[in-house]
Amino acid sequence: QVQLVESGGGLVQAGGSLRLSCAASGRTFSSSVMGWFRQAPGKEREFVAAINWNGGSTYKTDSVKGRFTISRDNAKNTVYLQMNSLKPEDAAVYYCALKWGGLASLYSAYDYWGQGTQVTVSS
Repeated sequence: QVQLVESGGGLVQAGGSLRLSCAASGRTFSSSVMGWFRQAPGKEREFVAAINWNGGSTYKTDSVKGRFTISRDNAKNTVYLQMNSLKPEDAAVYYCALKWGGLASLYSAYDYWGQGTQVTVSS
């Protein structure tokens, strides 16, 4: 069993920054693919970014390229999402997720999910 716990969400002004963290416990974290997704009210959950087991490969959705960075620290069983130049449209509940195998952007490909952390961006 895997447990994922997100933290770092909050209220920030447009143009500001936040760093989300997701701490994992349970089965081997260091061999997993980690992803970040977000869901705004009334919208479907959407892919944000993913990172492979050693951090050597990442994949991000176009709307966050140049602003968000995904990284991981396997010694701490933690994955991060550094979010810069935040926009009101980035506001959502952000979820981390875990899978094994290759990078993926489909939420159905992920096996475990955290409870989410709220990000609010004021204009």
